[in-house]
Amino acid sequence: MTIYKGIQGFNIQNLSEDPVPTVAGWSAGGSMGTARSALAGAGSQTAGLAFGGTAPPFTGATEEYNGATWSPSNPLNTARYALAGCGTQTAGLAFGGFNPPILSSATEEYDGTSWTTSAGTLNTARRQLAGAGIQTAALAFGGRNNGLSPVFRAETEEYNGTSWANSNNLNAARSLLAGCGTQTAGLAFGGNTPPVGDKTGSTEEYDGNSWVTSPGSLNTARSELAAAGIQTAALAFGGEVPAETGATEEYNGATWTTSPASLATARREIAGAGTQASALAFGGYTGTAYSNATEEYTITGTKNIKTITVS
Repeated sequence: MTIYKGIQGFNIQNLSEDPVPTVAGWSAGGSMGTARSALAGAGSQTAGLAFGGTAPPFTGATEEYNGATWSPSNPLNTARYALAGCGTQTAGLAFGGFNPPILSSATEEYDGTSWTTSAGTLNTARRQLAGAGIQTAALAFGGRNNGLSPVFRAETEEYNGTSWANSNNLNAARSLLAGCGTQTAGLAFGGNTPPVGDKTGSTEEYDGNSWVTSPGSLNTARSELAAAGIQTAALAFGGEVPAETGATEEYNGATWTTSPASLATARREIAGAGTQASALAFGGYTGTAYSNATEEYTITGTKNIKTITVS
């Protein structure tokens, strides 16, 4: 007789009833007041924050989501698009971006009502970058400069609530990537890579000091996508492949799995917030129009349950 514990090192769960199967899906949420793309997001599915972007023109518009509807709030001090953000609805952070013709290094902190410009600016001004973390412990990485011959950035910076400090670079310089996680456990994936902006599915994990390339790449290589979650439980959605996509993938800390659920509105330059099991997608560009659509992703049931038959 084979003893399963002797092989795997843990006991089999004895369940009183069959586990509820996992169900994942996107559902419609309340529309934003300002349709736009290349915006940034922060917060959670029931307390989201949207800011910046372009419709055009570029904007500093800020909106708060309560799980059903969006309400306008005070705008960014520096209107811009292709910026990054992180944090929560009551303690958000905005940094980088493009305020034509100026490439921005500006950093702003949100207190739930208004934005305050921080004295701490990014050491490398850039747009199309990604961010992760919280207002007092943030991470900025990737991006590009201006011009028809872009310089793709690999620089990584850490924010302590006052100033930005340089850290070790991404292994693969890229722009229009997505990011999530924390300052000591960050995740970067997707984007455009040099020399001509090829789409990538490459994924990198940050440990608070250095980036390590994950063996798990996105199943759908793309740029201009959005993210939610943490380093060991992330969600990727939307983007350009080169056409706009609604494809959604889940990351478990090692590999990406394509979700059976796709965004109802395929779009790029989209923003996201929340967790893998409870995410928020908003804004973006459909290929023909700037979007104000909001969608909520929810995972219900039990994951990773295995049935073993003993005879």
